[in-house]
Amino acid sequence: MRKQIASLLVLIPVLILAGCTGNTTVEGTEQAVTTVATVQTETQEATQPAPQGGLTKVTLMLDWVPNVNHTGIFVAQDQGYFTDAGLDVNIVQPGEVYAEQAVASSAADFGISFQEQVTLSRATQDVPLVSLAAIIQHNTSGFASMASKGAKSAKDWEGLTYGSFGSPFETPTLQALMECAGGDFTRLKTVEVGFADPLALLQQGQIDLAWIFYGTQGIAAQQQGIDLNVVMMSDNTDCIPDYYTPILITSEQMIQNKPDVVKAFVGGVSKGYQYAVEHPDESADILLKAAPESDKTTLHAQQEWLSPQYQADTPRWGEQKLEVWQNYSQWMADNGIIDKPIDAQAAFTNKFLP
Repeated sequence: MRKQIASLLVLIPVLILAGCTGNTTVEGTEQAVTTVATVQTETQEATQPAPQGGLTKVTLMLDWVPNVNHTGIFVAQDQGYFTDAGLDVNIVQPGEVYAEQAVASSAADFGISFQEQVTLSRATQDVPLVSLAAIIQHNTSGFASMASKGAKSAKDWEGLTYGSFGSPFETPTLQALMECAGGDFTRLKTVEVGFADPLALLQQGQIDLAWIFYGTQGIAAQQQGIDLNVVMMSDNTDCIPDYYTPILITSEQMIQNKPDVVKAFVGGVSKGYQYAVEHPDESADILLKAAPESDKTTLHAQQEWLSPQYQADTPRWGEQKLEVWQNYSQWMADNGIIDKPIDAQAAFTNKFLP
């Protein structure tokens, strides 16, 4: 099991959870993909200041196509916060490699990832990734089923079919939730669906249960008149500890060698998300320019729901707590995903937040 998980390390990002809005086509995604060779070429000059006081070039790799999880980044670019910080930021999308690999290999300076991915990376292959900020303060993902199935709790998943996208976190998460609710996990059937649109699969009856981000697919379902029951992770922290998803990452090498660049970048991103918290409508319009294929009404509804979640109950955007990293790492170890808990203190830092 652990060998299989190690082989999956950062090769299977949680793309469905990364914010697919349900109307992204394969063709559109392929057109958006940036190849490794392109990323490496574009980043050869990254983090090298231009002569005579010019801007420092850096590259940020997203986890998926632009969506409301990324709004603050595109706001920072649009409003000139990166430029004000002395940066020329190139935003790219994953292709032959994902953000974790790109950052670890210095093909990208920064990336969008997830706490579970960073924990797995550090635990199984000692990949020196570091989380710089929690993009969303609490877990806004959940397991969705058509309301007609009557599955209002994890116990009600008995007899249903779950559509898996291939992450090593799915089985232990589902099992923990079901057992915590008094259900029998062996009665849940799992089928592989890859990265197909979960809302379409649920509507067509190909699957009964899907793991979604509520701020993207959940709101999209509302806009499309799809009646769902969603068991939210945030309502089940007594079963599975809360964790940060998504997060802003870099490498230990970047922090050690270019701390001023890291500080400038995090400062610009922070301003972007603060703007998105205070101005959801204007922020949605800015994101729409980066994702013109999105439905405007749906995007605005998603942004209105998610903007308050960015900072939530913390004194500043991006703040991370040691106990959140410790508790989830311990849960991963207890459930056999990793051999032992990681050094949680080394996996994140708040020192670059304004």
